[in-house]
Amino acid sequence: MFDSLSDKLESVFKKLRGQGVMSEDNIKEALREVRLALLEADVNFKVVKDFVENVRTKAVGTEVLASLSPGQQVIRIVHDELVAIMGGNDGDNTLDLAAKPPVAIMMVGLQGAGKTTTCGKLGNLLKKQKRRPLLVPADVYRPAAIEQLKTVGRQLGLEVFSSTADQKPLDICKKALAFAELNGYDTVILDTAGRHQIDDYLMNELTEIKEAVQPREILLVADAMTGQEAVTIAVGFNDRLAITGVVLSKLDGDAKGGAALSIKAVTGKPIKFVGLGEKLDALEVFHPDRLVSRILGMGDVLTLVEKAQSLFDEKDTVLLQEKLKKNQFDLEDFLAQMQQIKKLGSMESIMGMIPGMGKAMKQMKGAQPSENEIKRIEAIIRSMTPGERANHGIINGSRRLRIAKGSGTSVQEVNLLLKRFTEAQKMMKMMQKLGPKGLLKGLGGLGKSMPQFR
Repeated sequence: MFDSLSDKLESVFKKLRGQGVMSEDNIKEALREVRLALLEADVNFKVVKDFVENVRTKAVGTEVLASLSPGQQVIRIVHDELVAIMGGNDGDNTLDLAAKPPVAIMMVGLQGAGKTTTCGKLGNLLKKQKRRPLLVPADVYRPAAIEQLKTVGRQLGLEVFSSTADQKPLDICKKALAFAELNGYDTVILDTAGRHQIDDYLMNELTEIKEAVQPREILLVADAMTGQEAVTIAVGFNDRLAITGVVLSKLDGDAKGGAALSIKAVTGKPIKFVGLGEKLDALEVFHPDRLVSRILGMGDVLTLVEKAQSLFDEKDTVLLQEKLKKNQFDLEDFLAQMQQIKKLGSMESIMGMIPGMGKAMKQMKGAQPSENEIKRIEAIIRSMTPGERANHGIINGSRRLRIAKGSGTSVQEVNLLLKRFTEAQKMMKMMQKLGPKGLLKGLGGLGKSMPQFR
């Protein structure tokens, strides 16, 4: 989403880094380009105006102009100010669940923003945090909304309160809270109705639910793809309901990203979560500093590590380390590691989280294997005997022909896989010697080692 903005800011900062001496004039010129980049990214005009003025005031100070690396100082100020307009690091991205259970979380928003799916994603996130959430379908107007939430609940193993379209939303929410209290659910996530636009009927209904349920959190689900319209919607809901935060959905889309940079400054309410895909685990806690670092090409190692920790089984990791030490990394392990890394996201997104890898990420577009390519690799490996998977050195010409026929591929594709696997073996040995730091360097290389069957 932020590729265009990142490119423009990178161009500005490249000029700044190359200047040994800074003056008010060249800082002014640089900020003019930053201003244009932000406006083109659909950031709110007033937010841009205040941002540029704050940066200018700090950047023309004696401390910056007289420093040995004034360009770096200005970049640091831009970084800090971008973090500030998105909420800073004051911890207001966390949910307030410190109350007697069951704690109610009221999800609101217009139709099409992804509210029902987000309810499931949030429930899944809370479940991983050892809470016991109950999903409540209270949208009786949109066809199949109740069934959609039930389906999401089944996929995630979450309990969904039983409701029907002939019930009143207020009654559903009251009964759900009573049910949660009786059955030991500590969090109730209310999927309320939406509209195509804000109207009095919708807001009156939501206000009634708010007054009756007294939710600890009222989260607006806003579609990042709608740009400044998402900010306008956030203002409208906040004026009527006093929302406690925003969930910005579809942040992985190709919109300009101005909503993410504007909502907190305009509404005063923080973005608490961001949706980064259609999968039901694609919801992340929003960290302004991490997003800014990614926009400015500085990476986001913390998010990468957190993702890896949540996906990689500790016992499997220890077992893999032992195999590497004993030089026993085989084709079964190779396939397992490719599938694990694929869970982290595209190679492009992974590399975007590694400092200094932004340009390499763009150069590697297309290096990430498609789903079909992963399936072909799996088919080739599954067509081998256990002995061949454990020791690929025994795979001679006749074996390669048999494997190719068994997997529906060609001998050339089998040869390519074996070649890339040998390269991956060497890389894994190197990563083992380098220790934890080697993981970050090796991720990009492992992506390159995957065969590309074009």
